[in-house]
Amino acid sequence: MANTILTATNVTRKALKILHQKLNFVGNVNRQYDKTYESGGGAVVKGKFGPDLKIRLPNEYTVRSGMTMGTPNDTVEASETLTVSTVKGVDLEMSSLDLSLSIDELAERVLDPAMSVLAANIEADAISMYKSVYNLIDGDAAAFAFTHPSLAREKLTLNLAPPSPRFCNLNPFHTTKYIDAVKGLFHDGDAVEQQYREGKIGRAQGFTFFENTLLTDHTTGTAAKTTGYLSNGATQSGASIIVDTGTTTFLKGDVITFAGVFRVHPETKVSTGILQQFVITADSGASATSLAISPAVVATGGRQNVSNTVADNSAVVKVGAGASELLNTSLAYHRDAFVFVTAPLEMPKGVNFAAREVMDGISLSLVGDFVITTRQFPYRVDCLYGYKAVRPQLACRIHADG
Repeated sequence: MANTILTATNVTRKALKILHQKLNFVGNVNRQYDKTYESGGGAVVKGKFGPDLKIRLPNEYTVRSGMTMGTPNDTVEASETLTVSTVKGVDLEMSSLDLSLSIDELAERVLDPAMSVLAANIEADAISMYKSVYNLIDGDAAAFAFTHPSLAREKLTLNLAPPSPRFCNLNPFHTTKYIDAVKGLFHDGDAVEQQYREGKIGRAQGFTFFENTLLTDHTTGTAAKTTGYLSNGATQSGASIIVDTGTTTFLKGDVITFAGVFRVHPETKVSTGILQQFVITADSGASATSLAISPAVVATGGRQNVSNTVADNSAVVKVGAGASELLNTSLAYHRDAFVFVTAPLEMPKGVNFAAREVMDGISLSLVGDFVITTRQFPYRVDCLYGYKAVRPQLACRIHADG
């Protein structure tokens, strides 16, 4: 009996379906910039322009009071640079007999496990963007409760996040507590079916909730909550704050506050009386003399985000967890807090098999060749992508120990 060889399009389309069904974080963040890389630039930019994509941020201005015109606002446009350079893939090898299987058997025996691993690694990579999020609900030494997502909703609203689309990805431990708390609220049959099949829990408190097993605990540096560090120098601003030399460490993703530095309303610039939270953006080492932070301290102008600069000897306090403790993470966010981009890889010529499909923004290439000495068909499945937390103020981490 002659072999029945599957077409390139059929195999690739099935692979993409399996890949896409595994993602519930990447599938719910901003994907609009994928079009930039379609057909060498698509409608956004024509031609190939390298891996760096500049994403322009909205302009911000100050407001005067009274009839007399003051100093005009300078329009200084800001942007975030997203680099599309990460490649992950799965390498396979099939015999002539393998390729004579039906599409369902091929998916079950080869594509499903391979694409599941690829999907999990892409999703886990993208979820590392939590380390750029400085808003944190501190539920240290407390069990996860219904109020924690409500507090995250409050944080997003105070940062002027649009009411929709908002999502909340819960780790499994938080999910168990949450489902028990809201089990009487979800009555829609389809929603219940999705909960058990796709990890979608339902919609409540302004969020669509998903369970995500790839949300991992963050281990903090050796600094205690009362860190012992003080700022060293008056009227400090920017993304690096000089501190008195200490002996403990901060790790990227730790969240801190500076005494007396309060967040302001994003538009009126009036102090809220709430300490601004900052995330450490680079490991400090054991004898830190400065801390790299986000957001940068800006005390004047249209992009003002705090009530005042960091004064000399302001205490540095760690939020959420103490020395070398686990800061578990669930993540509430508006879609536009994060951007994820895929770019189609160039297809080779002169090989046995090459195909590319784009479904729902996930670009995946499948390339196969033929080894004549063994009649084996080696295949590689690749995804080229990049990601960036472009507006981290529209996201909030949730920490609760139980």
